[in-house]
Amino acid sequence: MTLIKKIERVVVLFVISLFLAFFPRPATATTQDASFRPGERLVFQLRWGFVPVGEATLEILPEEEINGVPAWHFVLTAKSNSFADVFYKVRDRVDSYVDRGLNHSILYKKDQQEGKTRRNVEVVFNWDENKADYSNFGKEQKTISLMPDTLDPLAAFYFLRQTPFQEGTEVTRPITDGKKNVIGRVRMQGRETLEINGRTYDTMLVEPDLQHVGGVFEKSKNAKIRLWLSADNPRLLVRLQSKVVVGSFVADLVAVEQKQ
Repeated sequence: MTLIKKIERVVVLFVISLFLAFFPRPATATTQDASFRPGERLVFQLRWGFVPVGEATLEILPEEEINGVPAWHFVLTAKSNSFADVFYKVRDRVDSYVDRGLNHSILYKKDQQEGKTRRNVEVVFNWDENKADYSNFGKEQKTISLMPDTLDPLAAFYFLRQTPFQEGTEVTRPITDGKKNVIGRVRMQGRETLEINGRTYDTMLVEPDLQHVGGVFEKSKNAKIRLWLSADNPRLLVRLQSKVVVGSFVADLVAVEQKQ
């Protein structure tokens, strides 16, 4: 594999992984009514420096019942564009089902196509026994113990959106992707004004702790992920940025849709 192909592979994997990093919620802070509702769809352009490499969407589907429990249904999709497809094709989808109070996850699914690698992961949360069962292509591979109020990474992001913003606050929450259960941490750094695609946003800058995030983050000295969420409802994610050893990566909000 040539150097440029290696770089492109890292770029695509990295940008997709940004949306799967740990987004924690406060353990003690109070929450307000949900600032979002079913039908919301956010579209992001993914780029490495000035080079577009793909697109990601965050969507809230209609409420469903999982084992008799009314649940939110959050969906993340990510795909490389035609340029990046030449080097490393990515087609990913993540589904998160969480109780209506956003207290704990119920079901987490991840369908990944990245180059020649395929995964079809399902994590079933058994709160009667405080355990989660991890399987891939229907084959159970692991069972882990759960801390109370554990969320999957995607559900935790939506909980963050309805958490009151307070500059300087550090918040924590148990997070799992089915392989390990850890305490995620995030710090609200302060308000910033951003201009994206001709629109000005008043935002809160949020920085997750990357202690439990591996891959390119683990190998990069002083790696950072930074998120900017709009300070007014519905608390939209307007930009996600990170700096690692192979360069700077950005996901910018380019479209907001709300179906009735």
